[in-house]
Amino acid sequence: MQIPIFTVDAFTNRPFSGNPAAVCLLENDLDEDLHQKIATEMNLSETAFIRKLKPGDDFTKSSCFGLRWFTPANEVPLCGHATLASAAVLFHVQKNTNSVLTFVTLSGELKARLVKDHIVLDLPLYTAYPQELKEVEELIKAAVGDMIVQDVRYSPDTKKLLVRLSDTYGRSVLENLKVNAQQFLSAEKTGKVKGLILTVKGNSSGKGHDFYSRYFAPWYGVLEDPVTGSAHAVLSSYWSEQLGKKEMLAFQCSRRGGELKISVRSDGRVDIAGQTAVVLKGNLTF
Repeated sequence: MQIPIFTVDAFTNRPFSGNPAAVCLLENDLDEDLHQKIATEMNLSETAFIRKLKPGDDFTKSSCFGLRWFTPANEVPLCGHATLASAAVLFHVQKNTNSVLTFVTLSGELKARLVKDHIVLDLPLYTAYPQELKEVEELIKAAVGDMIVQDVRYSPDTKKLLVRLSDTYGRSVLENLKVNAQQFLSAEKTGKVKGLILTVKGNSSGKGHDFYSRYFAPWYGVLEDPVTGSAHAVLSSYWSEQLGKKEMLAFQCSRRGGELKISVRSDGRVDIAGQTAVVLKGNLTF
């Protein structure tokens, strides 16, 4: 059996930066267990599987596809960067003729559209609610030690904990913070956190970034994710409220780094735009 596979760096216009995802094009249904085996083999934070929804569908001409995402450990309900990567394969490699693509996923229908040199993802916007510090104190200490924490929020829809560090800290402090995400597994006692976002306010006077973040998900086998669309579905809601802005520019300052253009919409969703670089094309053979 042969399956076309691509590696795409998402939220960057340069190879070997941003967040890499593997993308598989499925001509036919795949045995259920093979999705996970392939994702484990690829060993990237996410492997996406694009599938045709009905006979006669075509990767070049159809506008609606099924989409699933797997980490090396398990399937996840939403992955922004692998959706961006999937749209890039269809738009740029398959030369899909539609201006908007619809993906049927575990998080409902997601749309991706081509706007100049960016792909814009239409994602759900998730609210993060004030979180009692005591419940998650040990987890936060494992992440940031004795640093000053300004705000703690929890998003029940995504099971992500958002920790905002003091505005006295800038981008470089967040970038240089040494984090041992493996420790989070024993420090998280509530059983409700599956992802930890660290964020600081940016210096957005002029053309700078409005906020910075890092994202950790050891519960899904991903110690640190380079650039995370789903985390920004939470961050966009939070920072839009904090800054009083609908249009924002964000940077996830992992080692690889990536930039996201954000537009919070009035219908409870968010447009997150990024660029991509296709770095590998080939076939899985088994």
